[in-house]
Amino acid sequence: MFLTLPTLLTWARIVAIPLIVGVFYLDLAPAHQNLFATALFIVVALTDWLDGYLARKLNQTSSFGAFLDPVADKFLVCSALLILLELGRVNAFVALVIVGREIAISALREWMAQIGASRSVAVHMVGKLKTTVQMVAIPFLLYDGRLFGLIPTRLWGTWLIYAAVVLTIWSMVYYLQKAVPEIRAKAR
Repeated sequence: MFLTLPTLLTWARIVAIPLIVGVFYLDLAPAHQNLFATALFIVVALTDWLDGYLARKLNQTSSFGAFLDPVADKFLVCSALLILLELGRVNAFVALVIVGREIAISALREWMAQIGASRSVAVHMVGKLKTTVQMVAIPFLLYDGRLFGLIPTRLWGTWLIYAAVVLTIWSMVYYLQKAVPEIRAKAR
C-alpha cells in the first residue's frame, strides 16, 4: 500500500514543505510572504486529517501509512518552527522543547518496537491534542498580522504555541511513564 491515495497525500505534505519555506525567499512584500506561507501551511495541514479519513473510508490503512503520517507531521511542524525562529516569532526554548520531544519520542518508539513493546507508546489523545494545538498556533504565527482586522494573530499564536509546549512536555512525560515499566521488564 505504498501508493494509495491516502499515502500520496502524506507524501504531498512532505513535498510541500520546501514550498512553504521557499515563500520566505521570494521577492515579495513580507505581508504577502506571510499570507502565502499561511495558506500553504493550512492546506498542507488539512491533508493530515484528509489522508487519515480516506485511509479509513477506502479501507486503505497500512503500516507504511501509519509510519509515514507522523513523520510528515513532524517534518511540517519542525520546518515551520525553524522558519518562525528565523523570523523571530518564536523563541529558541519553544523550538527546542517541541523539536527535542519529537526526536526523543521517535527514538523511544523505535526502541520500544525493537523490544516488542510498541503498544505501550502508541499514539494517545494527549499527543493528538498537542499536534492539533501546534497546527493551529503555527498559522497564526506565520500570518503575523490582524485577522479580519481584529484578531492579533501573533498574540494568539504565541499563547497557543506556549500551550503546545505544555502539551508537548505532558505528552512526553506520558509516553515515558508508559515505556519505563516495559524497559525495566526487558532489562531483567
